[in-house]
Amino acid sequence: MDARRIIQTVRDGGGLSAEDARWFAHGLANDQVGDAQAGAFAMAVLLRGIGVSGRVALTEGMRDSGQVLNWDLPGPVIDKHSTGGVGDCVSLLLAPALAACGCYVPMISGRGLGHTGGTLDKMEAIPGYRVDHGVEGLQKIVGQVGCAIAGASDAIAPADRRLYAVRDICGAVESIDLITPSILSKKLAAGLQGLVLDVKVGSGAFMTDMDDARALARALVETANGAGCKTSALITDMNQSLSRTAGNALEVIEVLETLTGQDVNDALWDVTSALGGEALLLAGIVKTREDGFARIDQAIESGQAAEYFGKMVAAMGGPADFVERFLDRLPSAPVLRPVPAARDGVVSRIDARILGEAVVDLGGGRLRAGDKVNPSVGLSGLARIGQQVEVGEPIALIHAATEEAAQACARVVQRAYHVGAAPVPEPNLIHERITQ
Repeated sequence: MDARRIIQTVRDGGGLSAEDARWFAHGLANDQVGDAQAGAFAMAVLLRGIGVSGRVALTEGMRDSGQVLNWDLPGPVIDKHSTGGVGDCVSLLLAPALAACGCYVPMISGRGLGHTGGTLDKMEAIPGYRVDHGVEGLQKIVGQVGCAIAGASDAIAPADRRLYAVRDICGAVESIDLITPSILSKKLAAGLQGLVLDVKVGSGAFMTDMDDARALARALVETANGAGCKTSALITDMNQSLSRTAGNALEVIEVLETLTGQDVNDALWDVTSALGGEALLLAGIVKTREDGFARIDQAIESGQAAEYFGKMVAAMGGPADFVERFLDRLPSAPVLRPVPAARDGVVSRIDARILGEAVVDLGGGRLRAGDKVNPSVGLSGLARIGQQVEVGEPIALIHAATEEAAQACARVVQRAYHVGAAPVPEPNLIHERITQ
């Protein structure tokens, strides 16, 4: 067996067999497949496709190219994945809420990508929080606490790391047949018994079109179930920031305010409850999604989710009293500047991508790999679609490192907001549910 024959088969429309996928994935992981061959393979998949069976085969091959976790726990091992958006901090609420409901949640997460925020960057805004405890450390913390939000070890799905880098430089990023195994191989290597997917659609998502989001959601669900992991997906709205904030420490504050009941964000809570209900149904803990919603709501309302969050932070190296003193523990930006509405009317549309890019430009994300992230900067008090505003009234509050950065950001934020005269309803939070 050799890489050239596999590439030619895919190029000629012959698809990808399980045996070929397994060999190619291990070749990526151990450098038996060269960069040129990896790039040719990615382009062949982009142009000819490999279908459902090929996606399952490639997912399983990349999953098995490294370490696959095994668990011996008294409850189901469950996780959630989001395709990314602006102000999307659901993971921080959902992981401890699921743990409070009897699940074990090894939430292997990523850093900011493009205009979207990264869960790991948000958690690292907490002083002392370490995301790199290795496989054994992750398993120990999940077993003791019930949940851990952590980064992927180098031992997890090394074939994906190699293929992802090659896809980026050869222009093969947007293929669903490659996106799907990339997302799922890392998740399924965590040894999951159930996975719920949050596929974002709208101006702040990678998928701005509903048909594209639906195609990705179906591909992910079909492939994950085909690889033996019970999976469902929700397509959720990203035409505006899910949170009222966008920025690492600011989103952590909003999560803690919701967990502790100090200032509840209903939209954030509702999406968390919907995804959690799906996860509990997949786990077999409840018999209906409605029962699942109620269990997640109770976990948050009772304060149990906040307790689990605090235990997780302490186990990952953060302060033991973080939940009680989160405002004291998190960094704050030295410059605050309101962004005034340019006219009277109703917020009719928001370009959420522009808001995400504004946070990156403030230093809250990366323009290049290796850039240092400033956890304190970002946006708060974001006006919502359908909200009535008056000229000069703040539509956002900028948190910046310098006055110059704040002034530049204000112009960008105003460009993201479109204000009209006619009333506009706020978009639905959840558009569709996708199951096998």
